[in-house]
Order: sequence, then structure tokens, then C-alpha cells
Amino acid sequence: MKNKIPVAVLGATGAVGQRFIQLLENHPWFDVIAVTGSARTEGQKYGEVCRWLLPTDIPKSIFQLKVTPSFPESIQTPLVFSALPSEKAKIIEPLFAKAGAAVCTNAGAFRQDPHTPILLPEVNPEHTALIPAQRAKQGWDGFIVTNPNCTSTGMTIALKALKNSFGLRRVFATSMQAISGAGYPGVPSLDILGNVIPYIPGEEEKASWEPRKMLGIINDGKLELAEIGFSFHANRVPVVDGHTVVLTVELADPPGDIGLAARTLSEYQAPEISRQLPSTPQPVIRLRSEANRPQPRLDITEGMTTVVGRVRADDLFDLRMVVVSHNTIRGAAGGSIYNAELLVKQGFI
Repeated sequence: MKNKIPVAVLGATGAVGQRFIQLLENHPWFDVIAVTGSARTEGQKYGEVCRWLLPTDIPKSIFQLKVTPSFPESIQTPLVFSALPSEKAKIIEPLFAKAGAAVCTNAGAFRQDPHTPILLPEVNPEHTALIPAQRAKQGWDGFIVTNPNCTSTGMTIALKALKNSFGLRRVFATSMQAISGAGYPGVPSLDILGNVIPYIPGEEEKASWEPRKMLGIINDGKLELAEIGFSFHANRVPVVDGHTVVLTVELADPPGDIGLAARTLSEYQAPEISRQLPSTPQPVIRLRSEANRPQPRLDITEGMTTVVGRVRADDLFDLRMVVVSHNTIRGAAGGSIYNAELLVKQGFI
């Protein structure tokens, strides 16, 4: 792209906001020209007020930027990335959409809105067809597009590959979610070290519903949820990064050969419009054949790729597998950036 698109990052000093800043450094299409933060940080240099949590340094181009308030009067860019908490996002993101900006958000405030796509470019790029209806309903020149909950992400990518080939009926799933998914400072160390916490507020409901929206179809401008049954258990475990989901799946038309299911996963490709974007994972799904893989520590290094292993037959349903994905890259900031790239490709930005 000859001229990069100027962008802003809302909530840039938080954990997900920092990941946005890291991933957008030297991005071929986007140039960060504005960052926002809390009232405590406003008017000060980003590098001086941000408690940087990532192993890389703060990009030099961002260090000197002054933190501005999270309002469109302070920022005028055609694209904003939102790392705001959901309660703030509910109020602030519509202001930017009304002002004409494309909002790619990690927050969950609008995921259940029928006109707001929950977008995974390697799964449902056609769901951006909801944007005109959203604009018409709200009277906005801009729009909001969300990425899914970080636990829903890798699971849905694997399920999409299976759905395309065999159809889906029911899914039983258990998550083992990294502590970085709770933000910073997250879970107290005395609660999580040497422990498993079998409850994460709202996670089971999100992970049971969001895949049905992403795997649904649009008919006459309206989205119909996929008819898939879900049973989901959410757990927080003492892992820094990388969510693991153990899946047991009942297929509509199960293959006679488990090897065929494994090949279906490993050979899955994003729809054509999403295949050559800067953030497109290569491959979309990496299949591990080892008996003890995937593991978060070993298999999140590729960032945007979903890693699947232990694909085997199940005596009760049809198929069992383990899915690992990077929750703050593919499941958060990287996912929003990937969404924005798709929107550029489709002409929305």
C-alpha cells in the first residue's frame, strides 16, 4: 500500500492495547498516529506513562506520542482499534462509529447485536454484509466489527473446517485458559499458582453462543445462528499465554476414516478473499501428530495459527481433539488487525 491508513488505538496502555501497538509496528497498511488511555495518562508521553508488559521494546514511533482522551473530537482517523473494557466500549465505540470511523474492537459489548459481525476472516468474511444494515439502523457513517472472545476463536476455526466437510450437530468442550486472558494484573498469584479455577464469569455463555453466530449464515440481510448444540466448561489455569480447548464433536456425516478428518483440518484454507492479507496465518491450522501436542508453551509461537492435535475417534460422539491458540494475538489484538485488513480488501475502509 503506497499510503498507509492512519489509525488510533483506544485503551493503548492496557495489556491488549500494548499488543496492538506491538503488532502494528511496521505494519504494511496501517500507521498508528494516536493512542488513548485513562484520565491519569492523558496529555503525557505514551512511553513515560505506559507500564510496558511485553518482552519487546515500545516502538520508537509510539514512545513520544501524547496520550489523548478516548473521544472522536480528539482523534480523526478512518480506522480505530479498540482495546477498551466492555463497559467503556459500550459508550465510546458508538461515538467513533457515528463520527464515521471503522471500529475494530476486541471488546464484547456488541457481539450479541444482530447487525454487528463477530468476524474471523478465515471463517466468515461474508458476514461483513451485515454492515450496511448496522449503518442504516444506527444512522452511522462508520460501523463496528468485533472479534470473538479469545476462547471462541481457535475452537471456531477448527469447527469451521469440520462443518464444511461433515456438518456439526453437538460439541462438548472444556477450556484451560491462560491467565493473560484476565488482563493485567489479572488473577492474584495465590489464587492461581498450583491451582485450577473452574469458573470464569461469562465465559461459558460466550463460548457456547459465539461460534453459532460465526458459523451461521446470512439470509436476506439477517444472520441465522448455526443449529449446533454446545456444552462448555471454562477453567483458568496457571499458563501465561495460550488457551487450550479440548473438543468432543458429533458430526452430521462422520467420515469412516479418522485420517480424513485430520486431513480436513490440516488442509483447511481461508476463503479466497482472506488468503493473502498481511496477517493471514500460514497455515490456518497446523496439525500436530505427536501424542503429547499441542501445548501452549510450545505451540503458540506462530501467533495467528491455530494448532490442533490428538485427533482421534470418540466412542460417544464421533471425534476428539485438542486446540491451542494464542489468546492475546489471534484471540485479541491480532484478530482485530486481521479484521481491519479484510475490511480494507472489501472496500469498507
